[in-house]
Amino acid sequence: MEDVRNPQVSAKNVFGRLIGFIIAHFLRLNIANKLILGYSSLLALLVIISVYALMNLNRLNSINKSILQTDLPVILVSEKMIDVILAQELYTRRYMIFRTTDVYNIFLHKKQVFEQLLGRIKSIPEKSKFPVANIASLHNQYINLLLEGTKSANAPSSSMSKEFEDKIKAHQENFIATIKAMAADAQQDQNEKTGMIAAIGTIAFKAATVLCALGVILSLAAAMIITRNISGAIKKLKFATEMISKGQFDHKPDIRNKDELGDLAKAFVTMAGRLKHLEEMNLDSSPLTRLPGGTTIDNVLNKRISAKAQIAFCLMDIDNFKAYNDHYGYAKGNKVIQATADIISKAVADHGNEGDFIGHIGGDDYVVITTPDAYNKICKAVVETFDKTIPEFYDAKDKKRGHITGKNRQGKKTSFPLATISIAVVTNENRKSLNHIQFGEAVAEIKKQAKLKTGSLFLVDRRKSEKGSKKIRRVINNKKRKPHKRKKASKGK
Repeated sequence: MEDVRNPQVSAKNVFGRLIGFIIAHFLRLNIANKLILGYSSLLALLVIISVYALMNLNRLNSINKSILQTDLPVILVSEKMIDVILAQELYTRRYMIFRTTDVYNIFLHKKQVFEQLLGRIKSIPEKSKFPVANIASLHNQYINLLLEGTKSANAPSSSMSKEFEDKIKAHQENFIATIKAMAADAQQDQNEKTGMIAAIGTIAFKAATVLCALGVILSLAAAMIITRNISGAIKKLKFATEMISKGQFDHKPDIRNKDELGDLAKAFVTMAGRLKHLEEMNLDSSPLTRLPGGTTIDNVLNKRISAKAQIAFCLMDIDNFKAYNDHYGYAKGNKVIQATADIISKAVADHGNEGDFIGHIGGDDYVVITTPDAYNKICKAVVETFDKTIPEFYDAKDKKRGHITGKNRQGKKTSFPLATISIAVVTNENRKSLNHIQFGEAVAEIKKQAKLKTGSLFLVDRRKSEKGSKKIRRVINNKKRKPHKRKKASKGK
């Protein structure tokens, strides 16, 4: 049983692999080639039908030509030969009666007519199957017998002897029988060829019908397969579009085509991923500044850490903003928040890198993720532009005094300087193994140090290890345009 089953299993495996190979190559075809493939099957069948029909028409033409050039001429010539043979005998007897030259010349003319008829048979392409030489020989013998008969008569009006007449008659019957046999053979050939014509016509009709039906079936099958392949992919893309419109960005259309629709499906999946990312950023972004929020900031930082990129993490905080917001109201406070976001964005655009990131944690806290070689210029630009811009958000009296009055967190009335910006910077230049939590802890620590200083400034964490000492960067005094050390003073939020 194993010997019997193994070949069957092997055949099934080969057939399955062949089908898989065909399907795989079909899916790799583009839409134009698929359509061409569908039409080519119909075209191939049309060519086969046309070639088959032409071959049969050629056969029919050959048979008809053979009938017209061989069988019919032989039948007609045979009848005329028999007439000539009988006429020759008739004019021989007349010559024996009248003994005139005219009658004798007619006799000789009939001989020439017979020879011409025999020449027509000799010119036939298929003359080999007819007894041409035998007929020629019998004709010569027949002529000689007739001429001998005329000589055997003594008087002009006398007839042949009975014995000679019987001899001529026997030869004539044999001669005519030979010609009739030739005509019968030609007639039989004609009948057989006519039967062949009918059979070829019937077979050709049936074969053409089968091939046409097969062509229609294959064409419909090819059209259905190609249409289903294309329309199926389009339906899947349509369904995927509906899913995405409902917010299901993880839906991936199961399209195995390698054609334009397959490329479109890949682009569709990429687009869905981008839309998902944009929606996450939109949900996470600040409604005021439209900058990405905390979740996106963590994701960006983690990706850059995983990629082992050079990172400069800048945390920016507006000083005395709470006092400003309490004094002027949230509407003006929102304008300060928006203006600060614009200042940071312009600084990054002017001095940062193409892939730099700007985020808004919330309130008056911002984040810039750049590279160690770019943070210095970015922070300087932010500090300088902020200090130039922020006085425009104060009344003339407060701007002239350089401070506003309000209550601190303990409820005591006090004065607050004009808003400034403090920036804390942490890089992984010296500490390659910092994770996102350590970045957050380090930058928070540096921000506390920065907020102990007065005025706008940025401080950089210079530690080379977790236990190393902190070296605080010198403060930038934008008003005097030269660096100096500032005294510690408490800053209000």
